[in-house]
This record gives sequence, C-alpha cells and structure tokens, in this order.
Amino acid sequence: MPLVTIDVIKDVFTPTQKEDLISNVTDAMIAVEGEAMRSVTWVRINEIEEGDWAIGGQMLNAAAVHAMASSSADT
Repeated sequence: MPLVTIDVIKDVFTPTQKEDLISNVTDAMIAVEGEAMRSVTWVRINEIEEGDWAIGGQMLNAAAVHAMASSSADT
C-alpha cells in the first residue's frame, strides 16, 4: 500500500486544488504500479502553519508562495 505525503503551507491551496493534487498524484502512482493498486494508494496533504516553514533561512507564508507562483506564471 503506497502512501504519498505532500507537505504544503496552510492556505496556499484551495480545496479544489488539493483535490486535483490528490487525483493527479494518485494517477501518477497508478501509471507506475498498475490500476489494481488504485484502491490501496493513499495520498495525504499535510498543511504546515505559516511561520513553521523556511527555505534558505527565510520564513515563508502563504502570501510569499502566492507571489512566487504569480511571478513564475508571468515568465
């Protein structure tokens, strides 16, 4: 039984985006494992509180992640 855990900063993804993550990650696992494993493939999303996540020593919050995402969408 595969278990995939996705850690994200709280309030970055909408419920619909989280559903899409779960569906797409499940489909990716099934592409490797085979359809018979769908019913036992677990995907969970852990939401980490703002201020409890840092990259390169810099604290991140949802607003910073949204800014990064919109910046990369512009390029």
